[in-house]
This record gives sequence, structure tokens and C-alpha cells, in this order.
Amino acid sequence: MSEDINKVSPNNTEQIVLSIDAMGGDLGATAVIAGMQVFFKQNQDVKFIVHGDEVEIKRLLSKYSSLSSSCEIRHCDEAVGMDDKPSHVMRHGKNTSMWSSIESVRDKQAQAAVSCGNTGALMAVSMIRLRKAPGINRPAIAILWPSENPQGSNIMLDVGADIRAEASDLLQYALMGVSYARNGLDVKRPRIGLLNVGTEEHKGRVELKEAHERIAEQAEKANYEFVGFVEGGDIPSDKVDVIVTDGFTGNVALKAAEGTATQVRKLLRQTFKQTPLAMLGALLAYGALRKLSIKIDPRRSNGGVFLGLNGTVVKSHGGADANGFAAAINLAYRLAKNDFTGRLAARVTSGSAPAETVTSKT
Repeated sequence: MSEDINKVSPNNTEQIVLSIDAMGGDLGATAVIAGMQVFFKQNQDVKFIVHGDEVEIKRLLSKYSSLSSSCEIRHCDEAVGMDDKPSHVMRHGKNTSMWSSIESVRDKQAQAAVSCGNTGALMAVSMIRLRKAPGINRPAIAILWPSENPQGSNIMLDVGADIRAEASDLLQYALMGVSYARNGLDVKRPRIGLLNVGTEEHKGRVELKEAHERIAEQAEKANYEFVGFVEGGDIPSDKVDVIVTDGFTGNVALKAAEGTATQVRKLLRQTFKQTPLAMLGALLAYGALRKLSIKIDPRRSNGGVFLGLNGTVVKSHGGADANGFAAAINLAYRLAKNDFTGRLAARVTSGSAPAETVTSKT
């Protein structure tokens, strides 16, 4: 555990090092360490730098000897609370596990950081320590949305990093989304949709119409398909792979979907308890209902990615259990193996993929 983990090269495919904020989230270090173990069972070519209360982390890791030998613990006296204001964390958060986990990425000791802590604070700390990548106007938060596509998820960005977005920002979101789709979901030629109040080209604000033109112009050179405007009902469909929007609209759509899913689950439970016949029906349909629950379970696609920074940061859901956090680690691992940060920066800086590398994951 005391062994230092050497600095890693972004192109090092032999040894992936991930930086883990162990103290964030609703379930604390217990769910984080358990999630690391779930992931580690399937992936042995990884080391972890784990940030947080050393005594607590050692106690939890003592249950998993193999995982323990692949971890370096960095003690932190403090943790960021779910209700802490980002401005307070930026001024007083240097001794927190969240801050320390981002520092490891900044210092090139890890290729990606994973935290299920306070989203606003994590974005603020990531911005101030990692800084925006060259050519990026506004970073974005991209999430995986369960969909009907073969890959099982669509990418949507931005969902809250910045409530504003000009046409140039929306174009950058599209290019970042293309890179994420290729490196995170292995979609060779992503289909991009621009979220609007209708699919007709005359609808929407001026900046949306301008973004429509700019994204369409880049499609051939950047090797993606632009399907044009899409509506809210298209977000989980197989019509697109990446949905581009501003942070205000994206966040509202995300919260509305989460609230609707919660309400549907509650109503189903209430309905199945109303009569003995309904209870029998629920019992007979248990297998199908369980498969449906797994398919729409947000834990299966857990992990929002902060795009446009000089480093990869994956935000796990605050209430994620061990399986949910393992999914977020797996996403960070996959992006790190593909040198996602470097590829994304190259794509956005150039505005398109060079002709000779058009089939590569950039």
C-alpha cells in the first residue's frame, strides 16, 4: 500500500492508473471500495490511487487482499459534502479527497479520476485544477442515456456544466460528443442530433439555427452523420447516438426523466399491491419486469464525463451502489485506455479528423 505509483504516460496501454475519491456520495467509502472490487474482478491491469480517510479505507480494503495490493492510499482529513457550495470548496477544499483525486490527474499520476461527490463542487475543482483544454470555450457534462441503440446508450451533452451555449459552443459539444461516442461506446460513425422544439429547420432560436449550419458543414470532414434537429422524444431512440443541447435544457430534461422514472416505479408497485390478482400477475411477470428494470436502470450506464478539460473526470451518481460505482470506474478505464483526453483535444482543435485517420477513434 505504501508503494508509490509512478507517473503514467497518456499512451501507456500496459498499466492504467485511476484516481478514486473514496469519500464522496451518499453511501460513502463502503460503496466506493465495494465498487472497486466489482470492477477489479474483471480487470487486473489497473492500479488505483485512493483518496480519503486512510483508517477507513484500509479497514474496507482488508476484505479484498488482491485489490488492496493494487491500491495506494492518500490520506485526506476532509471530504466534500453533498450540500457544500462550489465556491466554498474552491476556497477551502484543498484538504479534501475530491481535491486530492483531481490533483493526481493534473500531476499525470493517474489517467482519469472518478468521484460520486457533489457535482457542482467536482466541476469547479476540475475546472480550477485541470483548466480548459486548448481551443475549448465551455466544458460540458456528458451523460449516457439508456436507449434503443445497439450500444444501449445515447450520449447527451451538456447537462449542466454551463446554462448558456452559443452556436460555436454547440459545434464543440458535437465534436466532443463524436469523440466520446467513438472512444466510450465504440460507435464508428456517430449520428448527431441537435435538440430543439421541433424538427423543422425554421424552428428554434437564432443560435440553434446557426449551430445547425455549422454542425452540418463539419459532418463529412469529421466523419459523423448529422441528422438535424431532434425533439425530446428522440433522446432515448435509435435515431441518434449523440444529442447536443445547452446545459439548461439538458439538465431540465435529465431531471424530468429521473423524476418520471421514479414515479413510474412507485405507481407500478402500488398497482401490483391493489388486489390478489394483481399480485399474482406481478409474480408471473417477475422475470420480464426484472429484465426491464435492468435495461432502464441508470446504474447500468452510471457516469457523467466532464469534457473539454486537460484530464478525464467521471462523475458517478451520488446514490450509486457498488454496481453503479463499478460502472463509472469501467467508463473511466475504457476512456483512459483509448487516450480519450488526447484524442478529444485533437478533434476539437482541428475541427475534424485528418483524412488519413478518419477511421481511427478520434
